[in-house]
Amino acid sequence: MAEKMLSVKDIAARYDVKVSTARGWLHRRLFVGAQLKTSELGVSYWVVPESALKGFVLPKPGPVPKSALNPQDAATGQASASNGTSTKKKGGKK
Repeated sequence: MAEKMLSVKDIAARYDVKVSTARGWLHRRLFVGAQLKTSELGVSYWVVPESALKGFVLPKPGPVPKSALNPQDAATGQASASNGTSTKKKGGKK
């Protein structure tokens, strides 16, 4: 028998959180085996194997570190461009 697959709504209901919170967890890859699929109409949706919930620990509330939002930046060590510095040159017309 195939393993039961859960939707974002199922996960939100199970942990009593908003759907947007559950979707954020999925984007952060907190569930092993979760897959982002696309329907024939081009709509993206998540499916999560029920077994992925066994080792899941609720994240601490509060802001999410930028490295958790974009794992590629953390892997390459590149800083984001939103550090408050400007690349525009200061000064008047020449």
